[in-house]
Amino acid sequence: MLNIRIEKTTAPKAKPTDESQLGFGKIFSDHMALIDWSADEGWHDARIVPFANFSIHPASTCLHYGSEIFEGLKAYRTADGSIQLFRPEENARRMINSSERLCLPQLPEEDFIQIIKELVKLDADWVPHSDGTSLYIRPFLLGNDETLGVHAVHHALFAVICGPVGSYYKEGINPVGIMIEDTDVRAVRGGTGYAKCGGNYAASNRAGEKAEQKGYSQVLWLDGVERKYIEEVGAMNVMFKIAGEVVTPALTGSILPGVTRKSCIELLKSKGYKVSERLLSLDELAAALENGTLEEAWGCGTAAVVSPIGRLAYKDKVFVINEGKIGEVTQMLYDTLTGIQWGKIADPFGWTQKVD
Repeated sequence: MLNIRIEKTTAPKAKPTDESQLGFGKIFSDHMALIDWSADEGWHDARIVPFANFSIHPASTCLHYGSEIFEGLKAYRTADGSIQLFRPEENARRMINSSERLCLPQLPEEDFIQIIKELVKLDADWVPHSDGTSLYIRPFLLGNDETLGVHAVHHALFAVICGPVGSYYKEGINPVGIMIEDTDVRAVRGGTGYAKCGGNYAASNRAGEKAEQKGYSQVLWLDGVERKYIEEVGAMNVMFKIAGEVVTPALTGSILPGVTRKSCIELLKSKGYKVSERLLSLDELAAALENGTLEEAWGCGTAAVVSPIGRLAYKDKVFVINEGKIGEVTQMLYDTLTGIQWGKIADPFGWTQKVD
């Protein structure tokens, strides 16, 4: 167990008064959590301190070689006023896997959860109360060796910041338009696709900007080798209901193993749906679009939870899915997941953890 030093702010910030205008990732709470690591001392000096700018050496490895990973999870205000997390152990385990891939130190699962809970408890007043809102939690880990040599890091900093958020997309739960990207790729097998590292997201921005200029919210990525298999949608996993079967791309090493993806699969199976994790080719998807067997499509991730896809564009063709409306399965997933997260319905899976 970590011995966490806590330094409370003497200048608390004003909290938002209109929770309908929170946006996403623009407002930050009063405190942040930090833990140092070195090859000599291991993890040490766990602390929660007032939110402030970092001081970092200009030669730090994270700035030059991308030695950085992150996670994203949320704290939810329930009807009785208590606060709970959703599957934080899954984020902790994924961060360990990302750390291994980027040659960064691995923070133990119990330490990850402990310091997040302590930070959320301290900043509990920042957890919003309105429907559809939550406290977004961003843990991240960066290498901060003060040298330009290329090697596994010898010094690192784990940090957690958080802030109140509303909907990730301006459309909310309304269906979004997606453009299939056939030039840029997000990741390749053997690379860092399964790790949650900043470089994956930076490299996706060019295609995202191109899609936005054409009036679409995100891109649908194809695999990086054959350019024929569906992988992810924007920064989320993606699922399709084809002739009654829910199909989602298999985790082949280039796809992020999403916590919401895993939860959707487990929830769907518990309700008797056939779920297939397999390769899904663009040709198969196009055929389903043409013959009308593609019944629903949605992206899923922590930020947006579930985001229905209403339009799918490829080259000069635009397909409308389910008449541009949210589908029955998509709505069920959204209602059930958010119901469990906000404590509105029972959690039969044991996914939530109270912040005491």
